[in-house]
Amino acid sequence: MGGKAGRLSWLTAGILLAVLDVVVFNAHVANRPIGASTTYPYVGAKLFGATATEYFAKIQKPGSWELIFLFGAFLGGLVGALVFGDFRLTALHRRWVEKKGTSSGRRLVWAFVGGFLLIWGARMAGGCTSGHILSGGMQTAVSSLVFGAFVVAGVLGVGRLFYGGRRD
Repeated sequence: MGGKAGRLSWLTAGILLAVLDVVVFNAHVANRPIGASTTYPYVGAKLFGATATEYFAKIQKPGSWELIFLFGAFLGGLVGALVFGDFRLTALHRRWVEKKGTSSGRRLVWAFVGGFLLIWGARMAGGCTSGHILSGGMQTAVSSLVFGAFVVAGVLGVGRLFYGGRRD
């Protein structure tokens, strides 16, 4: 999206994200950073009855908050897609078909591998991209800014390696 409308949509999104961050950090609202990755060990521990551990005690508060936050994000995205008529279920996007073929199974395997590596890396880093970039970046935490730079470099490098060349 180019031109003035494209710049305004980024500006609007940035302003709304800053407002969201101020609201969730407010002690009278949630008093928590924006994050997502703690949801996975939280839900896993709940499902498998592993709640009597030191680790679960540490993640219980952020995990329960992030579960609610992610459900709200999912619901908001779904409602928005339905309202604007953009909702589609698809396993293969145009770029994948151009570069990798029409195998849905292969696409789903790679999506799982990528998702697994992402969540594993997030847990090893002590937080996910949303926690580091959105919350930490807005607080200008040096670790989050460095993390953000490496995420951008990783996305560009892996994208070029996986899809090759420039986009037409």
